Amino acid sequence: MSLEIGTVVLKEGLEKRYAVGAFNANSAEYVQAITQAAEEEGSPVIVQISPGATRYLGLELAVAIVKTAAEMVSIPAVLHLDHGVTYEQNINALKAGFTSLMYDGSELPLEENIKITASIVKEAHLRGVPVEAELGKIPKIEEFEDMLPADYDYSYPPPQDIQEKVIELMAKPEDVERFVEQTGCDSLAAAIGSIHGMKNDVQPLYLKRLREIRQRTDIPIVCHGSSGVIRTRRDVEELEARGYKLSEGWGCMEDAIKEGLVKINIATAVSMSFLRGMKEAWNKNPNEKDSRKITSPGRDAMKETIKGYMRLFGSSGQIAITPKTEELEEVTEGPE
Repeated sequence: MSLEIGTVVLKEGLEKRYAVGAFNANSAEYVQAITQAAEEEGSPVIVQISPGATRYLGLELAVAIVKTAAEMVSIPAVLHLDHGVTYEQNINALKAGFTSLMYDGSELPLEENIKITASIVKEAHLRGVPVEAELGKIPKIEEFEDMLPADYDYSYPPPQDIQEKVIELMAKPEDVERFVEQTGCDSLAAAIGSIHGMKNDVQPLYLKRLREIRQRTDIPIVCHGSSGVIRTRRDVEELEARGYKLSEGWGCMEDAIKEGLVKINIATAVSMSFLRGMKEAWNKNPNEKDSRKITSPGRDAMKETIKGYMRLFGSSGQIAITPKTEELEEVTEGPE
């Protein structure tokens, strides 16, 4: 089917209390893995292209690859701009055929973030395209390098002093209502505890802040930096069994979805599975000359990672797959 508008899949998720995975794509292998996983799982999906990926692939080629892949499957797929940090990046993506935009003005003063977001929303809505905005700051783990223990191995949540810094950076509930009203944005990436670049799933989400934000607005809430978020209650229990009890008000991704988290971004986990798959293939045959025999296992590894997230999010099985028409085995002869 053709590319879907972003608001359609998020509205369904919000109503039925499941989340839609938004997976970053950096090459054709990523796009194949994402759309094929969605087809096999019967899940809606969002294919995200960042400005960095468009520089790598080229904007027009990136759109063409995703558009073609979407037409080859029977599930709704959205083409979303991830972390567009300028007005121009968003407008160029809009003109190129993206069906969902994102303006990340989180580094700007609130007033300027509101102003630019509102201007992008105005242009996008003229074409029926939704805009995701960002409020609060979702930090990168590299920003806390000086605060991490020398032997930190990502097997447990970062220390309490880092969590306190994360809380300081979160979206403030009192700003959310005003921001949404004045910008007209369609979804909001509100910083609620995730950290970009975590290598294992050990960072909790601040459910208390999510609830406070949901009380201020009914638009879909988005979680960025989700690769390193604790996934399930069982994972929480396993952490606690090892002595790492979460503070009151914190929880896992499974909890957050029940609280109304609708769009969940995954980049690092997918990329790392691609690299691991290729590394394993290369280690088995370091003399291989055909690059496809190295990238194909990487692509398959990504697909399995993505399918696992779709099951976690509850989006698997939400779409009834239309059986594909079988190709004719014999060519019917025409009239003589």
